[in-house]
Amino acid sequence: MTEQPDSAGRGPGQASLVPVEARAAAPGENVVGDRVLIAVQAVNISRLSTHPVPTVPGTLIVVAGAGPKDSNGAGKSSFIAMITALLGDEQWRFASGAKAVSELLFNAELAAGGGGRTWASADHGYIVGVFASAGESDGLDDALTVWLRVNQEAPHLEIRWTPGVCVATAASEAERVTRADHLWATLPRSAGRRDVVARDLTRFLYGDRVRCVSFLSTSVRSKIATNLLSQPLNEISPERVFEAIAALTGLDTELDQERDARRDEHARRVRAARAAELLREFEDESRSLLETFDRRDRARVRLAESTRCWRGRLARRLADAARRDEALAADLERALAEGERAAETIAEVRAEIATLKDDTLDRGLAEARRELTALQARTAKLDADRAVAENAVDELRGQIPGLEEQRRLADGRDVRTAQGELEQARLRLNEALKALGVADREAEGAKAALDDAEGGPAAAQLNALAAAGVEASGLLDALDVAEHARDDTGDLAGRAVAAALGARGWPREHAVVVDAADLASAARALDALPGSVLVSAAGVTVVGAFEAVTTGREARIKAAELRLHRARDAQEAAAEAVRAAEDGVAEAGRRLEGARAAVRLADVERRLAERREALTGLTEALAETGPKVGDAERRAGALDFRARTRNMEIERLEGRRAGHEAERDRAAERAATVTAERRALGIEALAAEWGGTVEGAREWLTALGEQESPLTAEEWWRAAERRLDEALRDTFPGEDDEMPEELAFLVRQRTEPGAGRTAREQATFPGVCAALASYLRGQEEYERHQRRQIESQLATRQRDLAAAAKGAEEAAQSTTVHRAALSAAIRARLTRVAEEFDRLDTSYGGYGATLEFPVPPAPADPEQRWAWRVTPKWRRGEGQGFVPYNRRANTALMDEKAVKLVCAAAIASSGGGHLCLVLDELGRNLGKEHRREAVALFRKIGETYGITVIGALQDDMEPYAVDACGQYIKLRRSSDAMPYNEPPVIVGHDNHAERVRALATAVARRTPETDGAEPAVGDER
Repeated sequence: MTEQPDSAGRGPGQASLVPVEARAAAPGENVVGDRVLIAVQAVNISRLSTHPVPTVPGTLIVVAGAGPKDSNGAGKSSFIAMITALLGDEQWRFASGAKAVSELLFNAELAAGGGGRTWASADHGYIVGVFASAGESDGLDDALTVWLRVNQEAPHLEIRWTPGVCVATAASEAERVTRADHLWATLPRSAGRRDVVARDLTRFLYGDRVRCVSFLSTSVRSKIATNLLSQPLNEISPERVFEAIAALTGLDTELDQERDARRDEHARRVRAARAAELLREFEDESRSLLETFDRRDRARVRLAESTRCWRGRLARRLADAARRDEALAADLERALAEGERAAETIAEVRAEIATLKDDTLDRGLAEARRELTALQARTAKLDADRAVAENAVDELRGQIPGLEEQRRLADGRDVRTAQGELEQARLRLNEALKALGVADREAEGAKAALDDAEGGPAAAQLNALAAAGVEASGLLDALDVAEHARDDTGDLAGRAVAAALGARGWPREHAVVVDAADLASAARALDALPGSVLVSAAGVTVVGAFEAVTTGREARIKAAELRLHRARDAQEAAAEAVRAAEDGVAEAGRRLEGARAAVRLADVERRLAERREALTGLTEALAETGPKVGDAERRAGALDFRARTRNMEIERLEGRRAGHEAERDRAAERAATVTAERRALGIEALAAEWGGTVEGAREWLTALGEQESPLTAEEWWRAAERRLDEALRDTFPGEDDEMPEELAFLVRQRTEPGAGRTAREQATFPGVCAALASYLRGQEEYERHQRRQIESQLATRQRDLAAAAKGAEEAAQSTTVHRAALSAAIRARLTRVAEEFDRLDTSYGGYGATLEFPVPPAPADPEQRWAWRVTPKWRRGEGQGFVPYNRRANTALMDEKAVKLVCAAAIASSGGGHLCLVLDELGRNLGKEHRREAVALFRKIGETYGITVIGALQDDMEPYAVDACGQYIKLRRSSDAMPYNEPPVIVGHDNHAERVRALATAVARRTPETDGAEPAVGDER
């Protein structure tokens, strides 16, 4: 069997199971090819550091962590999840847009951890992978760098690639993030004017080959059935187990080819069945055509009968209408005579009513009513005026007592005299207020002097100097001498002061010390304080002279107190004078109000006299109008009685007139109804529709036989309609038969539901008959042509049926041969997987395992894939039988068997491409005695069969994995205050140490701007 690339993109190292034609891969697909991942970089992915991380392919790579407390929080799960996304693991649902990948982006809320620290969440990030050949050399001539841009918004994944090594390097994390955005902008778009997105990732990068399988225990755990490590093995159905093995071993393409063969077989069988069906349809159609021709002959006969019945209906309608018109003419004559009689009676009644409606009585009644209304209005106005006058008198009379009481306060003074006294009182008040103000100021000055005397030595002098901006201090304050020493001249300091300034009191207590340079300024500032003493380095200076004899402090205080007592006595006397002046002003004001009240009282008495005189006149006027109103009411009542009697007679006559008018209207209405009915008969239209006269229609009806002669127009119509419907059914028996457009329109119009359907049927009857007759005449030539075509078509379709049946038989034989070959190849491949499964199980702690895979029948549906069932089995003890995988067992056992089964399928794929196996919490379900052996198994499988195994470790697993792995990566983050991890520690063990250093050096050397901090690359232990 020739090995050649197939449509799935397998390389020459993987053989096709059945012969296929070689086809070139689509341009731009499988750009990674046989290269393997040698370095990965994360930018804004979780809290991972942006340092490039070299990876050694074909061995076991363990990923450990050192978080703030333990291994958690260092980003191990995010690191391996990022690698699965880069390698196209279907757990990310790339066909649906891979929205879950955006959850790997840096999240500020999760990074803060409730500690109050705030960073910005990333709206995009990058997953960068460097791929190169899997050789041992460090040459990167054929290297390819793939960039995955992860976005929060759609599209969630964009892919670009470029030859060589192209990773973001700089001195800090922030600079590397900025550098990554710059590099992405410079990369060429991967699909012309746009970028490749998630749904095309595996096809463009890996040619739809499986490059990664994973078993993740994180929130991004896969739900895809073709991944045996995405869920417990015993929860996967046998059909899905086979799908997973088929995807790993390349069987899925052969199954698709087998389905294509079944599709071709099905299509040929369908064509053969269609040919037989067409022949049967044509034979049925030929028979139906002959039957159609017979029906059309019957339709012609029934159409002629329908036309005759229609003529009978027209004749009967015309004859019946003529008879009815004669009866209506007699009714019209009687109605006109009754109307004339009623009109004469109406004229007589109207003349009598006109006589009674003379307007003399109405004019007299109107005049009497106007006179009565005028008198009543005048009386009402007089009553209202009198009430107003009485109210005004009462109001004025109520004001008099108060005004008389106020007038007594004036003591006989008039307004001018009272105003003069008020002005004099106000002047006295102003003088008293001024004297009080002077006394207040004097009291304030005396109080200030007393405060100054009691305030201490040189207080006034120090305040004046401070206001002038001259620095000074009291002499006694500047000398640190006890109080008793100030009076003792025996001391040296006391003798010096006494010699300069004399005894206690002035001038010592009023002396201030100033700088010699400020002496002149200080003297000017103290001009207002005579007797002030200035002490400086230049000597002692006395400013001005005393206004009075200077005494001691006690004398000044006593003088100030005496001045204060005198000032307060004068202040109290001034306040008493102010109160007396205010009382005088109030008394003058009351006299002025009394004088003004006397003036208002005189005015009120004058107005009261006027109101009483007007009230007397109104009372006399009311007495005169009372008898006049009574006479007017009696005269108006008499005239109103006569008018009511006349109106009753007029109403009686109007009733008679209305009755006669109703009789006249009924006669006119009956005449109009009869006229309209005669017009509605449409004698002329019926005669035109009949095509003759009334006499001709009667003669046609008379000539009918005994059975048809008594038929009514409705019976003639039903017979015509029935025969027309029979003719239409004979001509067009099916609902789908095509009618001429005109005929179809008329039929639809006459058959529309709703009111007036009978009228529409009768209106369209002649048109339908004419259109149907024309159609039947035109079908005669068509019928002759159809008979000639039947024999020719039968021979042609019989030949087509024979050719289709032969093609279907050949396709069935080809499909059977292909299915047999594929079945043998699948059994052979599954047998090899079973052997590897058994070998791995017995070599590493098991008692033997196998696969059960019965050959299923091919599905009847050509679109359904050939569903195989694979049931893994293993022994649970030495010498025991095989137990199916879906029996109850512990989770650790299920995970162990799943890993061995995946490894067996990968080994059995016969070099069908480089595979990466990613495991989270490596060995978490294994006992301590099996952990070292399990890790060794992963490394041995990887190095033996070229499988890269990447596993994340917990703290308790790290001591076992470190000793057995090929490469050790440790992610570090020492504090929650750090938004990103520290540079990772990368160590290659055994013969991989040099490989790790070479990869790190090569990546750094081939990437521009590598001046940033690099991850710590260690040597072998």
